[in-house]
Amino acid sequence: MQEYAAEGKKPDILFWVGCSCSFDDRAKKITKAFAKLLNKAEVDFAVLGSEEGCTGDPAKRAGNEFLFQMQAKMNIETLNGYGIKKIVTACPHCYNTIKNEYPELGGEYQVIHHTQFLAHLLESGKLKVAGGQFKGKRITYHDPCYLGRANNEYEASRDLLAKLEVELVEMEDHKKNSLCCGAGGAQFFKESEKGSEEINQMRIKQAQDTKADTIVTGCPFCNTMLADGMTKQKTGQPMDIRDVVEMIAQAEDL
Repeated sequence: MQEYAAEGKKPDILFWVGCSCSFDDRAKKITKAFAKLLNKAEVDFAVLGSEEGCTGDPAKRAGNEFLFQMQAKMNIETLNGYGIKKIVTACPHCYNTIKNEYPELGGEYQVIHHTQFLAHLLESGKLKVAGGQFKGKRITYHDPCYLGRANNEYEASRDLLAKLEVELVEMEDHKKNSLCCGAGGAQFFKESEKGSEEINQMRIKQAQDTKADTIVTGCPFCNTMLADGMTKQKTGQPMDIRDVVEMIAQAEDL
């Protein structure tokens, strides 16, 4: 954005990368896949780079409202300073926070999840994909809490999977009844409470029951938690875990 501003230009969208997709080695692959698709579709986008701070989601969920507001206001000052109006992110946590909680602090933006944006690119013909290696592949989809229950977005990812001509097999608990991966509410950053079973391993069992080859999700935190649950799971068939954008990026036409 600094380079755009120096040239007196504004991008069509700001790609909000987020902490996980910036620093986690596995999640970086999601970032690169999405950037690849944006370039393929000739979308004019920019990132904040080192000016992007944490949205404050973990602080707010953990109960530290003061820290959340401090982090949020710093981001809002940066975004407003650049005149940003449209934000796309691959993280449902960032999506939910910027969309629903920044407005009361002075941050009014059109916020779009990457699955929604990709669906738009495909519908408009800017991207074209075919099933290729994924055609007929048995897939199950995990609904991220902050995309699904928090924002009532269940169909964008499924529409993208339909474009890939996969065989989508739903888990026992899906859409509004989907199990949390265990990361939401700042749980990702703390030890689990005492209990008989980890929630991510429960979710892996549900996924294995579908007899699918791959679990697909639309959240880097879900991706990490499901991968961790799969590693700890001692029974059942091992499954591949991907973000939906990675599948689109790897589709035959690209």
